Amino acid sequence: MTPPAGRAAFRAALRAQPAEPPDPATVGGAAPPAWAWHLATALHGLLPSDVADDWAGRLHTVLAQPAPAGLYAVHRWQAGTVLPLLARTVHAQDTAAVTALAGLHTSAERGTPAGRDRWRPALTAVLLRLHDAAYDRTSAYAQSHTGARDFALANGFSAAEADTYGHEYARLSSDANARAFAESHAQALGEALTDAYATGSPEAYADTWPGAQARAVVRAVAGTAPPGGAASAAVRLADGLVTALRPGEDPASRGASGRRVPPADPSPAPAHRPRRTD
Repeated sequence: MTPPAGRAAFRAALRAQPAEPPDPATVGGAAPPAWAWHLATALHGLLPSDVADDWAGRLHTVLAQPAPAGLYAVHRWQAGTVLPLLARTVHAQDTAAVTALAGLHTSAERGTPAGRDRWRPALTAVLLRLHDAAYDRTSAYAQSHTGARDFALANGFSAAEADTYGHEYARLSSDANARAFAESHAQALGEALTDAYATGSPEAYADTWPGAQARAVVRAVAGTAPPGGAASAAVRLADGLVTALRPGEDPASRGASGRRVPPADPSPAPAHRPRRTD
């Protein structure tokens, strides 16, 4: 198979999003590990159409080469791309948790991985913040308000009283649901990721739904960014994955065009979190 044909077949496989990686013989030799394939299909679907195919071609080129062993590329991607992006979604007092987890990933990348007793609390702290930021409060609030208002109207409340009741119910329920959403994800993912990182197992990491985690990061960043923030976050995550899989490069050092770009700004979000607009 010629290189152009292999790249075209690889792009077609990304669009189809099969659960398992394609046979290398059918895509010109590209052989992604399962975890990388899960991330690749998710990120390809999140990328703007004008950069998705170019990114797929660059990813194909990298995957046709021997991949870094174990979870080396994962740790590079997390420390160099994911966590700097996530730092934008937390308040100033929360960035210590992101910094601590980034330090564990950096140590693991350098060959000195931490044990379970350090991974679990560090992961839990960040996962709580990630999924709190990723929760769609706007939609949840609107649905709760509508349901509570209609209930109040059906029970004799005036329109003004029903609207007030709906807003109060929506405020209480959306806050409670956001906490439950964050806590349940942090508990389940915290245990699974701890196992994967403590053992250095690519198979265990593939079982943690890496693509869903990437989507959560994009939603979290979009909730604290100007319009277009989701697309920008997806591009950075995708670029970071390509360069993390390429030995010897900083995973945040090249952009969608292949040129070197500055790393993601790790400065915290302002204390007031604006509503999502996408």
